[in-house]
Amino acid sequence: MFVVTVSIEVNAGQVDAFLPLMLQNARASLSSEPGCRQFDVYTNPERPEAVFLFEVYDSAAAFDAHLSSDHFKQFDRVTAEMIASKQVETFTEVQG
Repeated sequence: MFVVTVSIEVNAGQVDAFLPLMLQNARASLSSEPGCRQFDVYTNPERPEAVFLFEVYDSAAAFDAHLSSDHFKQFDRVTAEMIASKQVETFTEVQG
């Protein structure tokens, strides 16, 4: 499995516009990408502009397919000006 975490800081005053688009992107990923197994969206109740994503894919290639999907490209284009900062980290499963 391939896990992606994303920490997003949404610009002040943009959270109400950003979150529905984020949830739409998550739903589209789960329904149209065979390699996307989980896509959770979280916010900090004390700081709603802090958004955290937890995504699980079959592989790095499945995540690359997500980044190349039309729905992600549209989401990325529409929300670019709403985001103050974004940190993406990827993790691979430890085999024992």
